[in-house]
Amino acid sequence: MPYEVYEISGNPYNKTMDTTTNHLQTHFGKVLLRIIGLLLIISSLIMLPPIFIGMIYQDGDIQPFIHGFITLFLIGSFLLFTFRKAKADIKIRNGFIVVALSWFIIGSSGAIPMYFSQSLNLSIVDAVFEAISALTTTGATIITHLDELPHSILFYRQLLQWLGGMGIIVLAIAILPMLRIGGMQMFKAETPGPMKDQKLTPRITETAKTLWYLYLGITTVCALSYYMAGMNLFDAVCHAFATLATGGMSTHDASIGYFNNPLIETISIVFMIIAGFNFASHFIAWRSASVKIYLQDTEIKLYMTMIIAAFFLTSFALVINDSYPSFYEAIRHSSFQVVAMVTNTGFATESIGNMPMMLPLFMMILGTVGACAGSTSGGIKLIRLILLYKLSMRELYRLIHPHGKFIIKLDGKTVNYRVLDSVSAFILQFMFLLIVFTLILMAIGEDVTTSATTSLSALANLGPALGDATTNYANLNDGSKWVLSLVMIFGRLEIFTIFLLFIPAYWES
Repeated sequence: MPYEVYEISGNPYNKTMDTTTNHLQTHFGKVLLRIIGLLLIISSLIMLPPIFIGMIYQDGDIQPFIHGFITLFLIGSFLLFTFRKAKADIKIRNGFIVVALSWFIIGSSGAIPMYFSQSLNLSIVDAVFEAISALTTTGATIITHLDELPHSILFYRQLLQWLGGMGIIVLAIAILPMLRIGGMQMFKAETPGPMKDQKLTPRITETAKTLWYLYLGITTVCALSYYMAGMNLFDAVCHAFATLATGGMSTHDASIGYFNNPLIETISIVFMIIAGFNFASHFIAWRSASVKIYLQDTEIKLYMTMIIAAFFLTSFALVINDSYPSFYEAIRHSSFQVVAMVTNTGFATESIGNMPMMLPLFMMILGTVGACAGSTSGGIKLIRLILLYKLSMRELYRLIHPHGKFIIKLDGKTVNYRVLDSVSAFILQFMFLLIVFTLILMAIGEDVTTSATTSLSALANLGPALGDATTNYANLNDGSKWVLSLVMIFGRLEIFTIFLLFIPAYWES
């Protein structure tokens, strides 16, 4: 099959669209409306558990969920019924727009109960920001006095994180067979990390189901562990959701620090580390009944090495600055904060802004790097840094041996050149967007520290930031919140999926 050659300069895509192309686009438009109907139904179903939680605890605020469920379910059912016969293969270019639109639709529709909640009294921008932050597992919040809120609202925030952790599209492919049309393209568009062609099973639907079974199973074990360590059942389930999703939102203002329980913190550390592993590794380990995969994986070994090294550095800084009354306390808090930041969870025993020396910035850098590809963690992902290092070393070796041929391998396998190109492009675009969004926030009126750290935090789906966002994001102006809501979706879909939609050639070809 011959390759198609494109010149990436000017605009080589100026073509006259023939009637066949117009017909295909019209047909895809109907398929897209059908998928939107399905997504709205999913959004409505997410509102059912908080209704039951509110009825159990009887502390109010279930009306917004009831109204939201009815409205979204009716609209979604109408679209699904109207376009029920629309079927077509979703090509890779169409998969990107489906995934991007899905996150915007579910993020904005997920804000409905928060906006109409009398307990929260949020503006529309605050409600959208909170919903998208939860769904993208960023964990940035504008809500205070969490301890006084109804259980229905608290549970809803945690549930959004948990669903967003593994991915809405992955969930849809797993539970809705009708979305198998082009399912692989949407799966690849949403899956984090550069190795997007790996499947755990031959069928993409089975792969999606397998991931969710693993995710649900580990979450259940985490919730039981929290419960046995002293949390009540509600807190145990809610914090298990946030832990496995690496979302970091809590049911208490003081986060995990509210419990002041070393055993709970240890359990949290263990499951945050597990959530930072590639879930494909969990599947292989479970199927083979062996931990061999963890010991052989280069990315996992670097992940654990980074955690240990960061732990010793942070502990040393806290001890020499007498930040805590005892050596034990310094070790306890440093270990928790390091794991919470490396995995992008954002749980806290205290604010990173209160840490001495360079530690606040160091923690932000750890969160930006992130954990393993294929995990629920955000950030750049360690595998990209490994490949970037190998790329840079290859160029150095080429200077020494100009006529040599150097092949980059990872875990004994040759890395495809397209993966290497993707890694280089991702790093470049990540830095470009970070600069652009920082400048936009400064133009809107935020100071340099707030603009830079909130942009970095949102793009890496980290949560904690510095400046005016050290405590929470409530002090930011509305324009900044709208911008950061977009940035969080950019980060969750790892830039390319959204960036592609801003290229004119995408719409012209």
